[in-house]
Amino acid sequence: MDVMSGPYLIRGSVSLPEAELIWRFSRSSGPGGQHVNTSDSQVELRFDLARTESLPEVWKARALERLASRLVGGVISVRASEHRSQWRNRETAAVRLASLLAEATAPPPKPRRATKIPRGINERRLREKKQRAQTKKGRSGRDW
Repeated sequence: MDVMSGPYLIRGSVSLPEAELIWRFSRSSGPGGQHVNTSDSQVELRFDLARTESLPEVWKARALERLASRLVGGVISVRASEHRSQWRNRETAAVRLASLLAEATAPPPKPRRATKIPRGINERRLREKKQRAQTKKGRSGRDW
């Protein structure tokens, strides 16, 4: 069929190395009728995160820590079987793996700096609160 539309970028200029990707195909359930029974359209893509040399060490350590629950022996696995064609499932699995690694290697967010609430905002809040209390107090029927 067509050539894969890789390389799949993780972030910046770092991409998934085709040589380190391990593909496995099997029969898929789901739509397709008799076609499902005869073709291996389900795709399992595996990537050895622990042994890869293509990721910077900092990213690799960060990804190993964040994806620890998904790793089996340092290998991350992604499955795709939504499409009837093996080629489209291969594309889906590769994109899914790239986005998973991009999320796992992203730098941690900057810590939030606590700021003081401006005095004017606090005073306005209290003033509106008093006004609302007066409105509600005026609705009670005890002065009748």
